[in-house]
Amino acid sequence: MTTLKNDRFLRALLRQPVDVTPVWIMRQAGRYLPEYRATRERAGNFKTLCQTPELACEVTLQPLARFPLDAAILFSDILTIPDAMGLGLEFTDGEGPRFARPVRTAADVARLGVPDPETELRYVVDAVRLIRRELNGRVPLIGFAGSPWTLATYMVEGQGGKEFGVVKSMLYDQPAVLHRLLEVLAKSVTVYLNAQIAAGAQAVMIFDTWGGVLTPRDYQLFSLDYMKRIVAGLTRDVQGSTSAAGGRKSGAAGHDGRRVPVILFTKNGGQWLEAMADSGCDALGVDWTTGLDEARRRVGDRVALQGNMDPSVLYASPGRIRDEVDTILAAYGPGTGHVFNLGHGIHQRINPDHVSALVEAVHERSRRYHGG
Repeated sequence: MTTLKNDRFLRALLRQPVDVTPVWIMRQAGRYLPEYRATRERAGNFKTLCQTPELACEVTLQPLARFPLDAAILFSDILTIPDAMGLGLEFTDGEGPRFARPVRTAADVARLGVPDPETELRYVVDAVRLIRRELNGRVPLIGFAGSPWTLATYMVEGQGGKEFGVVKSMLYDQPAVLHRLLEVLAKSVTVYLNAQIAAGAQAVMIFDTWGGVLTPRDYQLFSLDYMKRIVAGLTRDVQGSTSAAGGRKSGAAGHDGRRVPVILFTKNGGQWLEAMADSGCDALGVDWTTGLDEARRRVGDRVALQGNMDPSVLYASPGRIRDEVDTILAAYGPGTGHVFNLGHGIHQRINPDHVSALVEAVHERSRRYHGG
């Protein structure tokens, strides 16, 4: 594959010098873009959009055509793994994901296997390969997966939720059953992310969307410990391409001998940054409830930091957006190790012109923090 032309995102994740702070946006390929909505309508439904590599590639590249972003992220969904386990995933407009066959008992867990990325999830790895080819070395491609705990919340609840009564009942009354489920999911995520790396993903991110609903004890036992297992099982020093199981195989995956960085993100997890930094990851996502100055002080030079603008700032005027960029850049301060991002996904009613103001401001105003 073509040599990478813009590597500042990868360099920042590995705390290497950069000219300006790199920026990308969670859900940058999404409903706020009219071109995305047009492609989504053409697909007919969200699941078809995700499972058609050509369409997933198209929407992955759409924000890069509008904004000078420093990374692309695979267009997919965190629920691909439980869907491949045969739980009957459907997406309902206005209601979100639902599973026809939720996981509620030890027998339900025993029926689950680890999906093969080259068969049940072939559409994902094919999309990664296609996107890498179409990017042509323009920027790096990020692969991703949901954390075992976050996937388990959907699988046990049967849908998205706010109280998590069903999965927390399992946690407290049947912890062994939940641990068995999390073990299967940790193996599945490891294999899945290694397959994305083998196909060409140049960084990977683990989204622990619901880790923040746990107590400190339970976060360690039911979320972070399983993310640590995944990080330890990833093939991050890639010379050629990598098999889904982690072994070498012939053919170039286009990593140029670079280390594949791993980002962990627990929403509302600011209280656990030190423990997360000890997980073996390269970078931590930080949401807007923790200041970057505090986060940097607490983790030191162990990991890079990604974040952390409140997505709602993008409803404000371009001038106010630029002011907030200044505030966040100043909070992190001089030096490398910062990737600018929102503290969570962009909202669907954001004006794309406001995203332009954000990206341009990050590049223009961060130069002085890198010796420019």
